[in-house]
Amino acid sequence: MVRERKRSFSCQCFFLLTAKCCWLLTSMQKTEAQEHAHSIRLEGDIILGGLFPVHSRGDRGVPCGDLKKEKGIHRLEAMLYAIDQINKDPDLLPNVTLGARVLDTCSRDTYALEQSLTFVQALIEKDASDVRCANGDPPIFAKPDKIVGVIGAAASSVSIMVANILRLFKIPQISYASTAPELSDNTRYDFFSRVVPPDSYQAQAMLDIVTDMGWNFVSTLASEGNYGESGVDAFIQISRESGGVCIAQSLKIPREPKPGEFDKIIQRLLETTNARAVIMFANEDDIRRVLEAAKRMNQTGHFLWVGSDSWGSKIAPVVQQEEVAEGAVTILPKRASIYGFDRYFRSRSLANNRRNVWFAEFWEENFGCKLGSHGKRVGNLKKCTGLEKIGRDSSFEQEGKVQFVIDAVYAMAHSLHRMHKDLCPGYVGLCPRMSNIDGKELLSCIRAVNFNGSAGTPVVFNENGDAPGRYDIFQYQITNRSTAEYKRNDMQWTRGDPSVPVSVCSLPCKPGERKKTVKGVPCCWHCERCEGYHYQVNEFTCDLCPYEERPNENHTGCQPIPIIKLEWHSPWAVVPVFLSMLGIIATTFAIVTFVRYNDTPIVRASGRELSYVLLTGIFLCYAITFLMIATPDTGVCSLRRIFLGLGMCFSYAALLTKTNRIHRIFEQGKKSVSAPRFISPASQLAITFALISFQLLGVFIWFAVDPPHILVDFGEQRTPDPKNARGVLKCDISDLSLICSLGYSILLMVTCTVYAIKTRGVPETFNEAKPIGFTMYTTCIIWLAFIPIFFGTAQSAEREKDCYKSDNLNGNKLAQDALPK
Repeated sequence: MVRERKRSFSCQCFFLLTAKCCWLLTSMQKTEAQEHAHSIRLEGDIILGGLFPVHSRGDRGVPCGDLKKEKGIHRLEAMLYAIDQINKDPDLLPNVTLGARVLDTCSRDTYALEQSLTFVQALIEKDASDVRCANGDPPIFAKPDKIVGVIGAAASSVSIMVANILRLFKIPQISYASTAPELSDNTRYDFFSRVVPPDSYQAQAMLDIVTDMGWNFVSTLASEGNYGESGVDAFIQISRESGGVCIAQSLKIPREPKPGEFDKIIQRLLETTNARAVIMFANEDDIRRVLEAAKRMNQTGHFLWVGSDSWGSKIAPVVQQEEVAEGAVTILPKRASIYGFDRYFRSRSLANNRRNVWFAEFWEENFGCKLGSHGKRVGNLKKCTGLEKIGRDSSFEQEGKVQFVIDAVYAMAHSLHRMHKDLCPGYVGLCPRMSNIDGKELLSCIRAVNFNGSAGTPVVFNENGDAPGRYDIFQYQITNRSTAEYKRNDMQWTRGDPSVPVSVCSLPCKPGERKKTVKGVPCCWHCERCEGYHYQVNEFTCDLCPYEERPNENHTGCQPIPIIKLEWHSPWAVVPVFLSMLGIIATTFAIVTFVRYNDTPIVRASGRELSYVLLTGIFLCYAITFLMIATPDTGVCSLRRIFLGLGMCFSYAALLTKTNRIHRIFEQGKKSVSAPRFISPASQLAITFALISFQLLGVFIWFAVDPPHILVDFGEQRTPDPKNARGVLKCDISDLSLICSLGYSILLMVTCTVYAIKTRGVPETFNEAKPIGFTMYTTCIIWLAFIPIFFGTAQSAEREKDCYKSDNLNGNKLAQDALPK
């Protein structure tokens, strides 16, 4: 029952208020002048306070604005409904009646602070000993209600302001909607509890949504105040810790926005066009005005709104803004519709709900009519009959926080019930020990409650007074029938499009490209191709493939370089084989001819023994071509080492022996008529094979020091384009080893040339000397040109190979140095 309680004085007088906060005096005097017409009072043994945003925040200079049907009246009636249910429950607070003193905060923290002074009046001692009326009589004070606990407030900024006062007087407070993380600080807000989870849980849930959508570049928008600012701060902090989401802009809506402020906010958000997702921790009024500004600026469909629980599944923020709000993803602490409250609220009428002083205003607003000349609505409206019915003559959908209002009232009732059992065992009604309830004892009982709430979910508090986090995710969708509603099923975008729009600073790099991040903005990058023999190690790094590998086609990994060998059908093999065959045929023909005419004077005169050795050497020089082309293995490599210089050793040893014999004969003839020693054919063969044995000895020593084996040379055909890179299968014979193997033959050749020079003046009857000399001269010239060219080319190729490796490694190091540390 509502009754206006007038504090009257038998005369005008002044009094002095002495208490912990003496500065409350002026504010309290204002409050007392207005409280009766703007509050609800229910009689009871224990009185609970209630704070609800019955009206929106007014324009500049006006504390209160329009009526809030959902956040205000629905929630307020939920508290009255819960108190009715508790008073009818024989098991909960039996024989104890709960009463209430409900105030309107007008969605403004300073106004709510003034209103909430009503809750502490009974705890402030008044010294009236020096106060007298004009006739000398003492003043008469009406006794204020003693509030043991407060349900509310809704906005975090209001709860913080009120909590600072209530804790001074040890009055526990249970909020049904305040979610600011700051309120979890048990050292500052030790008498504050809430049945909704804090925004730190909500911010994590919103980050999970953003991450799941693949959005990594978002803006944030907060209403100035604890709720909005702390919610955004929590989101930014968590996003930094996770490292997957970057903040493009972080904007704030002023408490008292100037004209055009919301248009400026939309313009600011459009400065980062890629950040289409906007994380909103804003109150209901600010959400509506942001959507209106986006609609005015023709930005329907551009922004991807992600709303906190202040948006939730409310209709008010999106009324007439359906298209610009389409696709908005919102979250709300997990809740359920309370059937008993629906039945209760639908039954409310002007006749049976006189205790709610704002119900008549709600009636006009809800049914679009006017209650006579005293109605608050202006304009040519139809007159209310009073017979209208909620849900029949108007739409009705239970507000989202109704469940939490009921749970908050029940949490207070269960705490009082536990205290009653402890302090008043077996006592009917309130015992003397509960006539003055201690706030600290009640707080400890509140923190210890554990019961199933109105929706069947457990109601518990942690050491900071926070409830566990459970959320529902909604999306505001427009169906094909052009009807808009919040849905929890599969998400859709722009009238049925299931593809998720993007809100990223940079598109993902293609395979084989690394990210080069923009300094200070890790979600923005440029894509750089992994070039050459580099492959993509991770999204930020390109690395050099192992020497025997090359990158695959898209440079995402490495693969073995193909190994090749000289094939018999290759032009590089066919031509040498053809020439070798001609040489072998010619040499064989000469050998056969010598054998056939072995005993003829011309063959014998030519030195047939050494001729056979010379022809054998020439034959071996042609035959080595087949070993050089054959597929390398240990056997082939061994034969290559043996026969590589053996053919030339045979040839030069025979020529050296022959020129030496001629030189010794003519030198001896100058001294005496006797023949020199070791000029017989047998002696010549012995000398020749002795010279050849040194070559074979060197080869066997080479075998012992470095056994023959095969290798794959990846540097010979390591082209700038990795696609053309090949590894060449070859025997492990270094250039130096090759020259050393041929070095003995070169020594024989040089020595033979010396003797050819010495025998250049022999009589023409010894016509072998001059052809041998000519051959040695030309051979020396060819070798003198071949050796520097061979070594110079090899060293140049080796330098190019080393430089190529160094460039690749340096390039990779530079790429790694360019990465953000």
